[in-house]
Amino acid sequence: MGRLSKIFGKDSEPEISHESAALTEEVPLVHSPVGYLNPNSSLGEMDLYLIGEGRHERLWQVLGAQVKRTPDGQLIGTAFSVWAPNARSVSLVGDHNYWDRNTHPMVPLGGNGIWEIFIAGVGPGSKYKFAIQANDGSWIDHADPLARQTEIPPLTASVVNESTYAWGDGEWIQARETFQPWRSPISVYEVHLGSWRPGLTYVQLATELTAYAREEGFTHIEFLPLMEHPFGGSWGYQVTSFFAPTSRFGSPDEFRFLVDTLHQAGIGVIMDWVPAHFPKDEWALAKFDGTALYEHEDPRLGYHPDWGTLIFNYGRNEVRNFLVASALYWLLELHIDGIRVDAVASMLYLDYSRKAGEWVPNKFGGRENLEAVSFLQEVTATAYREAPGIMMIAEESTAWGGVTKPTADNGLGFGFKWNMGWMHDTLEYIQHDPIHRKFHHNEITFAILYAWSENFMLPFSHDEVVHGKGSMVNKIPGDRWQKLATLRALYGFMWAHPGKKLLFMGCEFAQNDEWSESKSLDWHLAEYDEHRGVQTAIKDMNVQYKATASLWQRDTSSEGFAWLVGDDAAGNTLAFARFDENKNATVAITNFSPVPQDRYTLPMPSAGLWKEVLNTDDLKYGGSGIVNREVVADGAALHGYAASATLRLPPLATVWLVQE
Repeated sequence: MGRLSKIFGKDSEPEISHESAALTEEVPLVHSPVGYLNPNSSLGEMDLYLIGEGRHERLWQVLGAQVKRTPDGQLIGTAFSVWAPNARSVSLVGDHNYWDRNTHPMVPLGGNGIWEIFIAGVGPGSKYKFAIQANDGSWIDHADPLARQTEIPPLTASVVNESTYAWGDGEWIQARETFQPWRSPISVYEVHLGSWRPGLTYVQLATELTAYAREEGFTHIEFLPLMEHPFGGSWGYQVTSFFAPTSRFGSPDEFRFLVDTLHQAGIGVIMDWVPAHFPKDEWALAKFDGTALYEHEDPRLGYHPDWGTLIFNYGRNEVRNFLVASALYWLLELHIDGIRVDAVASMLYLDYSRKAGEWVPNKFGGRENLEAVSFLQEVTATAYREAPGIMMIAEESTAWGGVTKPTADNGLGFGFKWNMGWMHDTLEYIQHDPIHRKFHHNEITFAILYAWSENFMLPFSHDEVVHGKGSMVNKIPGDRWQKLATLRALYGFMWAHPGKKLLFMGCEFAQNDEWSESKSLDWHLAEYDEHRGVQTAIKDMNVQYKATASLWQRDTSSEGFAWLVGDDAAGNTLAFARFDENKNATVAITNFSPVPQDRYTLPMPSAGLWKEVLNTDDLKYGGSGIVNREVVADGAALHGYAASATLRLPPLATVWLVQE
């Protein structure tokens, strides 16, 4: 428990600009060009200016609840501030004043719509909300949009938070500054924290999840959204607090402990982030000051028909600033290494999921959401500038051009895009009976035609194992042995294919049941040989993948790939070579047919002795044991290559060869 004690250790104390501030609620106001400022305020004139311009990238340091201390660490109180420009009045309510809106009315600062109050003696752990009176006289108590901690749902109050965590991942963060993910091995384990092993806290997960991910060889964990959300059934995708890790599993500092532990084990952390929409709960962001403040007033722009949620007004400076600051908070304060932006397609198109007459064209008469494009460019450019070496990842399901193109070249500026086309085509292919796969061979090969149009990540995500789609293993036709063999072959094909890798939890041991957020993964299955075989295969793939530069160093270049056999539709077989920057090669051959071939001949990049470093038909994985160990490529030319080789090709299996 030695490192755990650091959670409660004191970090550097915040400086107090007015050391003579009295421990009293009655603090004299000081006149300035922007209004009357409280000496204990967190907001200076420059802060107010930047907020008005939508350029305050450290918004969490000035809005919300800011604890104030003396130089020797004694608590003075907490300054509270909130943006509510159209409110008639605002009061602070909380357990410090018995939730009475008449006790602590807030004061407006200048013309930016920011309200503030300082309360002496209030410190970390206090619960609060902002009671906001709309122009029609009605009152609603709202959670703090900048809250860094919340009550445990279904309770909805914000909690005053002050981090005292002492990070131990300095080497990781320093190395991250020069990290080049596009030419590095990236193997992501996607996790829904509440159902991975239910009942575990952030602190317990720091031990168990870290050990498991390290054992399986993944380079990164990607969490489904852990921003606070009221409804667990949304999987975290309906966020109400964009700066607060969910309290379901512990405190913000305990979340920091989880991230820190993963980093010290050499594992990066990616977080799903949802700037596309937010829920309509009246206590959260919706109609925040009695008007459509964060959302559009016009439902054709501000209402999402698919999810029954509200859409951010990306054209409003303060709203865009709020979202950019949220992304930076997770990267800088919580040390997240990557942000996967959910539902980008829904942001880019004004007519997304809308019929004619249900959407408003842009100023040029088109369907592109120009304000959302500008916002995405701002958030990606700002994130890469402020946190070098991180990853910005887009879940974008259309043919929008330039998702991973630099913003300087009018791209969206993401580092990676989920390759939804590859995912869809590949899953379609394996769901055909092998005897019919020859008629669908283009589904398994088509992705290479556009593989370098973007920087891609190959996802088998949570979306593919819910809503009646079935588990990965049960998508596949055939008897039980064929299902598991095909799944291992598919993973071997995926790990060799150009693009970074992402696999949802449970898929690595062939979870039988479709995923449900309401119950645990079926961990007992890993006690059976057939499931443990798939789990071991993933582990071995990750180990070999990370050790083999040809499988990742040139993912974003056509020079890193060559077809060896791309037209054997009748045999359900394909083979390709991957090359690193020194032209060292790995050859991957996949037989998606249940028929073994004792003498399969294919062209090779060069003559010589090749070693079999992966065979998903190996007995230790539950295969039939048709292996090669070594393959000799002679000088017989074939299909334009100077060498060729003949090997044993196992059924429903992938083989990797590297040259000795």
